[in-house]
Amino acid sequence: MADDIVPDDKNWTWVLERECPDCGYDGPSFEARRTGETVREIAARWVSVLARTDVRDRPRPGVWSPLEYACHVRDVFRIMDHRLALMLGRDDPAFENWDQDATAVEDDYAAQDPAVVANELTAAAAVFAARYDTVAGDQWGRTGTRSDGAVFTVESLARYMVHDPLHHLWDVGEPLPAV
Repeated sequence: MADDIVPDDKNWTWVLERECPDCGYDGPSFEARRTGETVREIAARWVSVLARTDVRDRPRPGVWSPLEYACHVRDVFRIMDHRLALMLGRDDPAFENWDQDATAVEDDYAAQDPAVVANELTAAAAVFAARYDTVAGDQWGRTGTRSDGAVFTVESLARYMVHDPLHHLWDVGEPLPAV
């Protein structure tokens, strides 16, 4: 059950400034123009995770199972695609807060069907990747503001977002693709 997970209240925007000491993702050097291809590759890795026999097993109390992490990654792709669409369609939109921990409980991540999640994650990644594939020129500098005041450009949103599904691959013990 997702409600025994300790909420993550860290501000992960630091990945825009330095390498993650855990998973090794180097946000400052990630080439945002590769976001579409990178998201597709990450999604394929998550489909493999969802086929594992231990997909529902939590490694220890208070830590999500691979299935729960995959549900979160699917939702990250959906939320970030929505934010990207806002940034491309409006001047400096404000993003609504997304409580990822509340979503995990409300949507009962642990009880979801891994095959359905694999399809949904793949579809969400495809939509998000395709939208990033269309970004050109000065669109990379368009901005949006998160509810906590953090300001992103289309480029920094890509570098920030890529860390999340990669880091969670690391969380579930999967080898990471080179990005």
